[in-house]
Amino acid sequence: MAREIGKLKITLIEAAIKANRTGMISDGGGLYLRIDPRHGATSWVFRYRDGITGRLRDKGLGRYPDISLKDARQSASNLRTMRQKGIDPISTLSAEREAQKANAHPVTFGQCALECLNAKKAGWRNAKHGQQWISTLETYASRIMGKPVASITRADVLGCIEKDWLTKTETMTRVRQRIETVIDYAKARDLYAGDNPARWRGSLKELLAPPNKLKDVQHHPALAYRDIGGFMAQLTDKGAFRPDGALSFKALALTILTASRISEVVNAQWQEIDLGGGRWVIPKDRMKSNREHIVPLSPEVIKIFRALQPQAEGYVFRYGTDRRGNPKPITDAAPRKVCKELNPAITVHGFRSTFRDWAADMTAYPREVAEAALAHVLSDKTEAAYRRTTMLEKRAILMRDWAKHCFTVIPKVAAVTPIMRPKKL
Repeated sequence: MAREIGKLKITLIEAAIKANRTGMISDGGGLYLRIDPRHGATSWVFRYRDGITGRLRDKGLGRYPDISLKDARQSASNLRTMRQKGIDPISTLSAEREAQKANAHPVTFGQCALECLNAKKAGWRNAKHGQQWISTLETYASRIMGKPVASITRADVLGCIEKDWLTKTETMTRVRQRIETVIDYAKARDLYAGDNPARWRGSLKELLAPPNKLKDVQHHPALAYRDIGGFMAQLTDKGAFRPDGALSFKALALTILTASRISEVVNAQWQEIDLGGGRWVIPKDRMKSNREHIVPLSPEVIKIFRALQPQAEGYVFRYGTDRRGNPKPITDAAPRKVCKELNPAITVHGFRSTFRDWAADMTAYPREVAEAALAHVLSDKTEAAYRRTTMLEKRAILMRDWAKHCFTVIPKVAAVTPIMRPKKL
């Protein structure tokens, strides 16, 4: 190989250029002078064979005579040394340039979070989840959003979550998990080196109290099932079953009678409703369980839908249009407000608990039927694997009985305190 290196001389190069010779002249050892009279270009090239693909690759070394023969030979010698070590010159130098660019214009945590969101949002159930995902970071991780992601430390992560860890444990747990996801994304893009500082095990576990020891199960304030009749009577008086009644009252009544989540109700669309068949099919992208859910409709529920003047398609609870002129439904804030006005001590979500308590205490329906009515996923994976039916017929009877109970006003029994002690016998 040594005898093949250094074949070119300045006189040979100048003669080839003067003769308008086209092509590549070898100096040996992979160094070539490329002459192209058509474009007036004469430049140095280092040619080598890719160790993986076996294809020839050309690495440009600069124009002649800006780069002298001596300098070109030195560059070629350096590149041959890299090849002997198994290093690909083009790939390595390109990576170094990218790293230099990154250092000159570092990618911030906020930029990386948006890129991560765009990469993952296709796998999420709806756009609202993505909005919540990024807004949570903007709210609680604002101090690191403008910081280069490569420089994020454990102290930075602690600064975002430590203050509210004891009082907002569930929210701060989500913040930590999302910071961890963004940094993992940065690591996959070679924007972060080292261990993830937001990871629980091996990073934050020894510095923060375990979240499962801090979180108490918070039950939604619910109405006792004995009092549901009086509450439904108020909704009836407000026009929940009349065509002229407000959408918010209808939405709340529908939520109670179907034991559904309020978000599922306000976003209902007419193409999901089969009044003749007595079914409402909620698509999986609007379900918390990410599974399609069929709601059997009682006569009382069908009456509400009839009062809403059924259409071929569109939102059931349509309320105007957005800024782009697209139809939009009422927000879940409207029925929540109605609920607070009628009874400040309860929540809309609590009516699901009211339904579940009534089914357990006052009926003989199996537990799994009531759970299926609430669209709860079976916690027993073995049982879930063998469950092939949604028990729709049983649930239809259950929901009719629930509707009947909702319109039954049970008088309250006053507690009587005896005025005189009973005489001893």
